Amino acid sequence: METRSGWRAASGERIRIAGIDAPETQRGQAKCRREIAAGRAATATARGLLQGRTVRLGRLGRSYNRTVARVTLDGRDVAGALVRLGAAWWWPRGARKPDWCGRERR
Repeated sequence: METRSGWRAASGERIRIAGIDAPETQRGQAKCRREIAAGRAATATARGLLQGRTVRLGRLGRSYNRTVARVTLDGRDVAGALVRLGAAWWWPRGARKPDWCGRERR
């Protein structure tokens, strides 16, 4: 499993969950220490939800060498679950990227 709103499938395929953004965990990508801490917490939340589970993918396209997909677990939308758990924010296509450093809360 990777950070942000994506992970690797058992096949090794990189998957990005459509419609959400999760905080970065790497210093070169995160904008502040607060984002890194939030990213680590989001990774733990996503792992707890997804690790060892079988999900369904509805492939929508590709972005940055990843498959973008709607992901469901037991018939429930994983993106919505991650948002409800505070591990991600909604990020509609074309919208400005969320600010995880606290200047703009959504």
